[in-house]
Amino acid sequence: MTATTDQQAMITSYGVRVPALGFGTFSLEGEACRDMVKAALSIGYRHVDTAKMYGNEEAVGAGIRESEVPRDQVFLTSKVWMDQLHYDDLTAATNDSLAKLDTDVLDLLLIHWPNDRVPLSESLRALEDLQRAGKVRYVGVSNFTVALMQDAVEKNGADIVCNQVEYHPFLNQQPVLREARRLGLFLTAYCPLAKGRAPADPVLQAIGEKHGKTAAQVALRWLIQHGDVAAIPKASSLAHAEANFDVFDFELDRGDLAQIAELPGGTRIIDPSWAPHWDAA
Repeated sequence: MTATTDQQAMITSYGVRVPALGFGTFSLEGEACRDMVKAALSIGYRHVDTAKMYGNEEAVGAGIRESEVPRDQVFLTSKVWMDQLHYDDLTAATNDSLAKLDTDVLDLLLIHWPNDRVPLSESLRALEDLQRAGKVRYVGVSNFTVALMQDAVEKNGADIVCNQVEYHPFLNQQPVLREARRLGLFLTAYCPLAKGRAPADPVLQAIGEKHGKTAAQVALRWLIQHGDVAAIPKASSLAHAEANFDVFDFELDRGDLAQIAELPGGTRIIDPSWAPHWDAA
C-alpha cells in the first residue's frame, strides 16, 4: 500500500480498514476528555483509542455520543489490563468497557500488556469468543515482542490484526515491524511524538521547514507513511489536535526518510518493570 495525501489515510491491508491517524486519550479524564474526543471528531479524526486502565471510557463514550459523527463511522479501540487476562476476567472487563463506552461493539480490543502468569492461549480464546459473539470486530495485542507475536499467531493460531507498541523516530522498531508484516498485522504507534522530543528535534524541524510543517507533523507523517502503521497522538488542546491532524497534504521524500533513519534509535520512553524482554534494535 502506498502513502496518500487524502483527507484521511487508511490502513486497508490485512483485511481491516483503519484510519491511519487516531486520537489517543491516555491521561485525559472527565469533562476534558469528553470535550477533546468530541472536538477531535469535529476536526476529522475517525479513530479513537482508550483503555480500561485509563479510567476514561465513560468520558470517551460521551464524547463520541455527543458528537455529530455516527458511531459506525468511528473506529473505537480499547484495551484490557494485564490483571484481567484470565478468560472470565477478560470477558467481564470487556462487557464493562462496552457498558461504559455505551456501545454494542468495539472495533478493536487489545491485550494491553502480556502477562506470563496467565496462559496466552486462555486470553486469546476469550478474545476469539468475544469476537464470535459480535462484541468486538477485531482483536489484537499491545506491547508484544517478536516472540510473543509468533506465539499468538503461529503457536495459538490467533486471528489478531494489530500490535500496539511505542514507536517514534527515536525508537527502532524494525524487528517488530518486519515480523508484524510477515504475520499479517499492522502496528499502532503510541507515544508517536516521544513525549515532546519530536517537536524539539532539529533534524525534524529542518525537514518540517522544507515542507512548511512542524517537527511534530513530520514525525506523524513519517509513521503513517509506512502504509501499515497507525499513530495515536494525544492532544489536550484544540490547537494541538488540529495541528496533529494536518499531515495529509504533504509527503516525505527519500532524502527526508534517510535523515530520519539516521536519528539515534534507542530511546524507549515506556519501560515498566513488567515489560517483556524487548527485541534488540
